[in-house]
Amino acid sequence: MHGEADLGGAIERGLWRAVVRRRLPWWLAPTVPALAALPASWPGGTALLAAAVGWAAWDARRWRRRTAAQWPQWLDDAVPALEDSSRLLATAPVSPLARLQQARLAARLAAAVGPVQFDAIARSKSQRDWLPLALTALAAAALWLVPVARHGQVSPGPLPARTAPPAAATFTLKVTPPAYTGAQPYQTAPRDLQVPRYSSVDWCATGAARIELGDGTELPVAAGGCASWRALETVSWRSGSVRHDIRVTADQPPTATVAAPVEAVQLLAPGTAAVRIAVAARDDHGIARATLHLTLARGSGENIRFSDREMPLPQGRDPKRRDWQKDWTLAELGMEPGDELYFFVRATDNDPEHPHTVQSPTHTLRLPGPEAEAVESSALPSMVKPENLRSQRQIIIDTEQLVADMRRKLPAVVVRERSEGIAADQAQLRRRYGQFLGEESTLFGDEHEEHGEAHAGHEGHDEHEEETGKPMSANTNLAAQFGHAHDMEDNATIFDPQTKAVLRRALAAMWDAEKALRAIAPATALPPEYKALAAIKELQQAERVYLHRAAFEPPAIKEDKRLSGDAAGAASYRRAQARDSLADTGPADVRALAQALSGDGALPARWSKGALEVLASLPADEQRLAAQRAVQDVADGCMPCRGTLRAWLRATLPATPVLQARPEAETAFSRAWHAAGGRP
Repeated sequence: MHGEADLGGAIERGLWRAVVRRRLPWWLAPTVPALAALPASWPGGTALLAAAVGWAAWDARRWRRRTAAQWPQWLDDAVPALEDSSRLLATAPVSPLARLQQARLAARLAAAVGPVQFDAIARSKSQRDWLPLALTALAAAALWLVPVARHGQVSPGPLPARTAPPAAATFTLKVTPPAYTGAQPYQTAPRDLQVPRYSSVDWCATGAARIELGDGTELPVAAGGCASWRALETVSWRSGSVRHDIRVTADQPPTATVAAPVEAVQLLAPGTAAVRIAVAARDDHGIARATLHLTLARGSGENIRFSDREMPLPQGRDPKRRDWQKDWTLAELGMEPGDELYFFVRATDNDPEHPHTVQSPTHTLRLPGPEAEAVESSALPSMVKPENLRSQRQIIIDTEQLVADMRRKLPAVVVRERSEGIAADQAQLRRRYGQFLGEESTLFGDEHEEHGEAHAGHEGHDEHEEETGKPMSANTNLAAQFGHAHDMEDNATIFDPQTKAVLRRALAAMWDAEKALRAIAPATALPPEYKALAAIKELQQAERVYLHRAAFEPPAIKEDKRLSGDAAGAASYRRAQARDSLADTGPADVRALAQALSGDGALPARWSKGALEVLASLPADEQRLAAQRAVQDVADGCMPCRGTLRAWLRATLPATPVLQARPEAETAFSRAWHAAGGRP
């Protein structure tokens, strides 16, 4: 076993020495340019030499592993006398046949394998590698050329603006934020600034100078004087060779929130004496006014009265926020059983020119009445009219609020209670509208007593079958037992068939919503609820639509022009072709300027003003700043900058419509049809 291992190791070492002899010139070649770059730049040349040595070490390790893993395969490919059995020289054979083959290979190995075969294998497997040498040579050339570019001759034709003295040594910027922000004025050297909107920016110089803004405005600065500018939008500015940006931040609107109660609809339990209301308003600079609006709704049906109240929130130590809370008694709020209280917060910031006003979502405090409480707590039908009959829109609002509150992981008991309560409201409204189709309703106490008999049917108008064993009395309803309903319930109303169809659609949607709410699936109930609301609105507006059509008076027909064939002034009903809109792809002057920027010729007169007006429509501040800098560079004579400005101008143009031909299959039938004069 040791003999086979020594034999395989000797072959591997011989192959590895051949690979080293083949790869050594390529390992040393990248170090030559690195050594040549040391006089030009010692740090750069040292880094380049380290990179070359590192690559050589990595490549040598890679080839060492490759040789150790693949030398049997290489040997089989190069020496046919080994009969593709070189792997037996690397491992100990198990079977007698493998040992016999190994002995045969060992006998002929000395004559078949030697340094000549190793060198041939190394040449075939290791190809020439020029890439590291080329990269090192380019890096060394760059190290030699950088000092020449830094200390060499000045490029011909410098711009006059570039040879001006630096602005940082002569300018001082004074920024005065608006008073409502509470920020203090400050002075700074020329640099990129971020200022609030409506700030005053002054450039003060010791000598005469000129400030050029990115929007085309020029501000002359006298010696020892200042030039002022009011910050309304983000611009770039320059003076000489120095260019900086002034980014303008707009005033953010305030935020108004209701901290307590958490739920949008708070159902007060019977016996509640007080309720806490906590609100908050915040702004980035200051709150000028914050108020709490309270609206009390009292009554039921069509007799509902509303009373509004507005309370200013007290100002605290921090002018940027107003937090206020209070425990109200129901007497202070003026609430009685059956009332609802709607409240929200409205806040206005202290921007004197363009104040922002925001309003928080409306929250509701609901105090159930005794009758409504009995309806919800009893499984028996109510024998009296409820105190409150909620509209379909109120049912939708309650359902949406329940869906939103379920995302906060409400207890299952609370979700079931609220969903069943909304389902009860939907059932009451469904029975109310069902009366218009002749349906029975328990909403107003007209529930009839159930009979112990069943009317099985009839044939014609002659025979009846009586299935009761009870004796007749004064309370026996003979008409219900022996009479016939000669018309249907739907026909017992005065509505037309179209109105009845809309009513049936509304009742069906209400019934679907009620089933979903009974199944504790409020999200599924929302689509049928909206469908029922649309049907109700259609019923409410049907009369107005009819009156509008009856009141329409068409214009009188001109008899002298009738049947004359004169179509002057008549608009065509045909749709304009897409090719007619190809020419209208933006302003003509912008397209002409973009075309002129694609070449090296002269630009149109006053092109910069038109370009700045168009580029002001770019959405982002960074885009407008880059476009303004491109305009200034092109105005200075920068030819490569024309492509950048042309790209920004093309970004403001609408997309050109693309015409696509309609494919048509060419068949024998179509050719015969066209030959016969048929139209396509």
